[in-house]
Amino acid sequence: MHGRKAAEEKMIVEATNYFAKEDQADEVLKQRRKATEIRRQLGLDPGRILVRTEGNGPDIRWECSFASREAYDADRAARAASPDFEAARKRMHTLLERFERHVYEVVE
Repeated sequence: MHGRKAAEEKMIVEATNYFAKEDQADEVLKQRRKATEIRRQLGLDPGRILVRTEGNGPDIRWECSFASREAYDADRAARAASPDFEAARKRMHTLLERFERHVYEVVE
């Protein structure tokens, strides 16, 4: 049974895309770094921050992988319970034209 359960669990990847208001890309990056530091303080995986250097798309992207849906749900709950993270999220949205969150399941 244990092996079967492990085989059913799929890795989850959350990706968030930040499209900055005009002249706000640097501030968006600073705010994403602040949110990442809050994640560290909460004992969560900091994920990784990507900055667009070419092409169209978000100015800043953040990605993080989770071992299972349960781990992802626990991470989301920890963020939701954090007043500091909530404040950082609200501040971020004042800097953005558009925000996207995408959640993926890794398949072989």
